[in-house]
Amino acid sequence: MSVAVLDERVLVLNRCYSAIRIIPARHAFTLLCRRAAEVISIDDGVWANYDLKTWTDVADLQREYDPHGYRWIHTPSLEIAVPTIVRLLTYDRVPDREIRLNRRNLFARDESRCQYCGKRFSLKDLSIDHVVPRVQGGTHSWTNLVCACISCNTRKGGRTPWEAGLKLITPPRKPKRNPTVKVSIGNRRYRDWSAFLNEAYWTVELQDE
Repeated sequence: MSVAVLDERVLVLNRCYSAIRIIPARHAFTLLCRRAAEVISIDDGVWANYDLKTWTDVADLQREYDPHGYRWIHTPSLEIAVPTIVRLLTYDRVPDREIRLNRRNLFARDESRCQYCGKRFSLKDLSIDHVVPRVQGGTHSWTNLVCACISCNTRKGGRTPWEAGLKLITPPRKPKRNPTVKVSIGNRRYRDWSAFLNEAYWTVELQDE
């Protein structure tokens, strides 16, 4: 069984069809085996709900009519398509719609690029800088925090960029959508997600587990 296939991402909906997180396929199959979730499949705009047994039963039709639309898990006794969406059967809660201000989301927003020199760095070589230093009244907020490499951060010190002769590549802003969730909806396997990931859903912090 391919590890890559088991790491395929699956969108999770709550019982009310709201997107709440992204999980690996192995976790999705665990939920299906426990009967805690069902598969949601969308074909030409028509939704269908499947339990694990029914999803397994339709594998022959999927292989015949849409063999390249899925990733496949092969075992000695069966072949089964990896679903792209599962729905929890008893979970009603929705995630906090506020995007959390944390290092992971800041690195994702700035795409691991120093906002002073514009170069990309590994996470260990990046720091978080207060544009206006705290000692000068700067806030710990989306609009005052940026990624900075060690060299630029050292050069800037406890000064503003203007005082240090530096210029911001991009003015820091609070992202409108979760910066850590970057899935190409154009990818055929994920295009069904667009039915649930409208602008409202993208503002939710989907946990990519």
